[in-house]
Amino acid sequence: MAKLQRGEGEGGDLEKLRKGIAESYDESTGAWEELFGEYIHRGFYDTPSAAPGAAPLTALDHRRAQLRMIDEALAFAGVSEDPEKKPKKILDVGCGIGGDTLCLAKKYGAQCIGINLSPVQVKRAQELAQAEGLADKVSFEEADALNQPFPDGQFDLVWSLESGEHMPDKEKFFSEMARVAAPGATIILVTWCHRDLSPDEESLRPDEMKLLNKISDAHLLPAWCSAADYASFAKSLKLEDIRRADWSENVAPFWSAAVQSGMTWRGIISLLKSGWKTIKTALAVSLLIEGYNKKVIKYNIITCRKPK
Repeated sequence: MAKLQRGEGEGGDLEKLRKGIAESYDESTGAWEELFGEYIHRGFYDTPSAAPGAAPLTALDHRRAQLRMIDEALAFAGVSEDPEKKPKKILDVGCGIGGDTLCLAKKYGAQCIGINLSPVQVKRAQELAQAEGLADKVSFEEADALNQPFPDGQFDLVWSLESGEHMPDKEKFFSEMARVAAPGATIILVTWCHRDLSPDEESLRPDEMKLLNKISDAHLLPAWCSAADYASFAKSLKLEDIRRADWSENVAPFWSAAVQSGMTWRGIISLLKSGWKTIKTALAVSLLIEGYNKKVIKYNIITCRKPK
């Protein structure tokens, strides 16, 4: 695990991080929804770039890729669609404005709960659930992923897509997901990580740490960890069927979509309306792209199952 200490302090430091994350998403949510729709995450693509001579990807292609990301993650984890085996109760940890939560509710006919630190995102998620006619099946609430307000063993599927990056204590985050999972439940985590360390490495190289620090400053990201670290957490919790994969190449086309969207008049106006924090985050996309190109940052999926 990279020994970055950003945001890991107790008490005031941790509360400051929580407040900063919530305020950042309160401010930026309108812009991200305007640019990317209700699925505020990357898409899954077959290839990292279009073949020579191929038509450029359209906005519809990118939206389909975002939906495909959900399907690919569920398929990778082996979540059943059998009426007798499919999940009946689902938790979405770091739910954004509820796009994934609503998708999962429709796919499985399940009762779903989404949790988030941002009151603006929670309110918008509730509005979308109402508009979709799913208010009886889906609910959203402000809650801390590190101290979830649920009893043990409540959910058949515990889902987190692109929220783990913000967690100051990755092991506690993962253990909370396992705690609220019911016996036999599936846990799915899709998240940015730093690269796995080689057996003779104790940490990332200084230049890699420097780049991650810059990204962390811009995106309110505390300590990073690797997919291998998450697999180790799962093993220590005695979870089963632990699987992981590097999907960095499959999300690569989304970077160009993000840059191009931000450079349109609609994108520029949305960012300006959202304020400086959002603009700063958008400008820092170049640092994320650099991290991916240098293979310091990885886009990973980690799945496992709680023993029955």
